[in-house]
Amino acid sequence: MDTRWKPSVTVAAIIEREGRFLLVEEETPEGLRLNNPAGHLDPGESPIQGCIREALEETAHEFLPTHLLGIYLSRFQRKLPDDQVQDITYLRFAFAGRLGKEVAGRALDQGIVRTVWMSPEEIEAQSNRCRSPLVLRCVNDYLRGQRYPLELVQTDPSVQQFGV
Repeated sequence: MDTRWKPSVTVAAIIEREGRFLLVEEETPEGLRLNNPAGHLDPGESPIQGCIREALEETAHEFLPTHLLGIYLSRFQRKLPDDQVQDITYLRFAFAGRLGKEVAGRALDQGIVRTVWMSPEEIEAQSNRCRSPLVLRCVNDYLRGQRYPLELVQTDPSVQQFGV
């Protein structure tokens, strides 16, 4: 039996423009939720590459990470229909950066209903709709000026050699 704890590694783009933050509205098992453009790290990619990809898939815009905002660990529990509980731990690498050009004709990722720009106050007022507490936490950390060099996140070349 495999008992090793394996958190799900995710990446998130924290994108601010004129005091508003770019979020996505997405379908989840819990209903329509708000999230930073974010998703799971894929095999063979660095966290920075994963963040660029996820931002593009979920917003149809290019994204240029400029700073590591933080590394977050959170736990989520979901009740399943058979009275079981799904227990998931997420390890999130959040990156601040600049939104680039829109990729014309690109559809949003499956499950993403739309993108929306919201002020921190609007996000806080709708925190019950946030996919996780990390949505608002990352926004608040950004507003506090928390920034770290991208060089803190290193990816060994062996990762890109991973057979997919």
